[in-house]
This record gives sequence, structure tokens and C-alpha cells, in this order.
Amino acid sequence: METNRQKKIGGVLQKDLVDILQGEVRKNGITNLVISVSKVSVTTDLSVATVYLSIFPQEKAKETLEAIKTNTTLIKHDLSQRVRLQLRRVPNLVFFIDDSLDYIEKIDNALAGKENPIENRDLLEKRRKS
Repeated sequence: METNRQKKIGGVLQKDLVDILQGEVRKNGITNLVISVSKVSVTTDLSVATVYLSIFPQEKAKETLEAIKTNTTLIKHDLSQRVRLQLRRVPNLVFFIDDSLDYIEKIDNALAGKENPIENRDLLEKRRKS
């Protein structure tokens, strides 16, 4: 269970990370790419922040995540400049793709009858492998 302090720090980090990531996309002139930070959870000792990203289009998600992971130190530096008056130490950042929207879409398709996992067992196998 997250404490109020963890939630507040997660909210501050989320807001500033959105500004940093979207600013870099705009600054580099990249079109047709949307990056949003869906959730930031901070450990109890405030040393690690897990950042969940939603990237659209989904085809560019893996390569974008790799680019973000390689530039984690620069992102952390920019973040530390923004929150220097609010936080003593900036937590280490760990980035992941948020696949909850894909999961919700699969559930909606199953409920609408488009893809029935009961009749087509291959749909269940795809979920277990990934």
C-alpha cells in the first residue's frame, strides 16, 4: 500500500516526466508519436520509481522504450532540475510499457463476441506466452 508521501512524489514525477518526454518529441520534430505516462509508483524508501508508459502507435513502442532506456540518465538529470526544490534525491527511474489498454481491448473484443477465448483456445495461449 502506497503512503500519501509516495503518491505525492509519484504525481510530481509523473507530471514532470510527461513534460520532459513530450517536450523532447516536439523538440526533435518527431510527428505521429504520442508518449504518455500512465502511472508512476515509488518504492517505500523513495529510491526507485517505476514509470509505466503508453506509446502510440503501438508499432513504435518497443524502439521508443529502448531509446528512453538508453537516455535514462539524461531524463533523470532534467527531472532533477525540475524538482530540485521539492525533492532532496530523485529516485532511479525504471521504464516499462503499460499494456493495460491492450488488455482492456482484448476483454472488450471477447465480450462483444469478436474474439471468443472459450471457442478459440489460441487466444488464451497468446496471453500466456506474452
